Amino acid sequence: MDTTLIEEYDLVVLGGGAVGENIADRAVRGGLTAVIVEHELLGGECSYWACMPSKALLRSPAALRAARNVAGAAEAVTGDLDVAAVLARRDRFTSNWSDDGQVAWARGAGIDLIRGHGRLSGIREVTVRTADGSTLVLTARHAVAIATGSDAAIPDIDGLREAKPWTSRDATSVREVPGSLAIIGGGVVAAEMATAFAAFGTQVTVIARGDLLSGAEPFARERVADSLRSQGVELLLHTDTARVLHGEHGVTVETVTGDAVGAERVLVATGRTPRSTDIGLETVGLTPGVWIDTDDTLRVPGFDWLYAVGDVNGRALLTHQGKYQARATGDVIAARANGTTVSDAAWGAHVATADHAAVPQVAFTDPEVASVGLTLAAAEAAGYRARAVDYELGWVAGASLHADDYRGQARMVVDEDRSVIIGATFVGPDVAELLHAATTAIVGEVPLDRLWHAVPAYPTVSEIWLRLLETYGRDSAARPDWIERGSDLHPIAA
Repeated sequence: MDTTLIEEYDLVVLGGGAVGENIADRAVRGGLTAVIVEHELLGGECSYWACMPSKALLRSPAALRAARNVAGAAEAVTGDLDVAAVLARRDRFTSNWSDDGQVAWARGAGIDLIRGHGRLSGIREVTVRTADGSTLVLTARHAVAIATGSDAAIPDIDGLREAKPWTSRDATSVREVPGSLAIIGGGVVAAEMATAFAAFGTQVTVIARGDLLSGAEPFARERVADSLRSQGVELLLHTDTARVLHGEHGVTVETVTGDAVGAERVLVATGRTPRSTDIGLETVGLTPGVWIDTDDTLRVPGFDWLYAVGDVNGRALLTHQGKYQARATGDVIAARANGTTVSDAAWGAHVATADHAAVPQVAFTDPEVASVGLTLAAAEAAGYRARAVDYELGWVAGASLHADDYRGQARMVVDEDRSVIIGATFVGPDVAELLHAATTAIVGEVPLDRLWHAVPAYPTVSEIWLRLLETYGRDSAARPDWIERGSDLHPIAA
């Protein structure tokens, strides 16, 4: 079949992951017509190969560790992790890799879906090669939004491609757990998958060119590395991979330092590359295969109709940031289509300014690492007169109740000139739930003297906020007057 049809919409979205879905939904809510072009599963990477399956794999081991760390519950735990049950639970969270539910949602939201590979073919035009071999030309009255995401990067290492390495997709959709796994890379994916597979009983070796979680605060890196080692994971850090040899029974990863790591499988977790190679960028004068630059309304400079949203623009490669961008983009496209003049200043609620300095992220390792904003090193490199305030999480009453011998650490990074928080990091069991308070404080630029009046409930782990402020106030001229008069609050007081 080779029939060419032409259809017109207000908005054409290239890519049907969570980002593309949110762009289309917001635009439709704004009164526009929208169509999504997707050649894989509607819902994209996060739903089927990243966020949801990876966290499902990690949650069961974390729950087992949590039970074993509380007396009374620990005595009730008599068995080991049931890996088959973990994989079955993962399958439920991916809907067994069926997007029927997402398709029904799109239909109910008034969004059209076209299955096929779409490419830009002109101004406000996308040509789609559909599964049945026909060609469909979509014209956009107002905008085309590129939301094609990113792929796992495969570095140019001798023999690696021939060894048919796993990427994160293979690791999160695994059907049979290997006895041994070599992981090349040291970022969040590498650390999380090392955590998961070690819990499954796999012998894991991590080979990283730099530190583990190199962008995190040093104490966070050290605690995660120590924990992985205690679980039997071998860490070869600051080590380059020289070559990968593929044999009948697995792979051998050779390093430049002479180590040879044998494993059944090798997982590559060395970053991402934009999915922009075969989407027709050259037809409008843009360069294929690179991250697509945008302004803070996610519009591509030089075009009044073209937007690039989510991973493909390289701003912040996280699902929640992509969805944040998508909401802004859909609203802005609808506003511009309806004749509203949009500027960054006038449209402050609908620009992606948080991408610059307030990006929250969680590594669901053991222990968890939750961070937002700048590390101390990044703040100093950016020219801030910054101060780090540290506190042991295990000293907080709520943490000691949460788990026996709770171990963790918190840090807030303060801009001393403005007396506001510009970064925060928490390391410890279940610290992900502390993160949004820090994000709110940073985005809202809440002065420290106001945060004193945000009283944390006792006894919760959130009491860490009081302890951080006390630690800051003891040595700061900015401390509240009532501390000068004498406080009855002390680091280990009830």
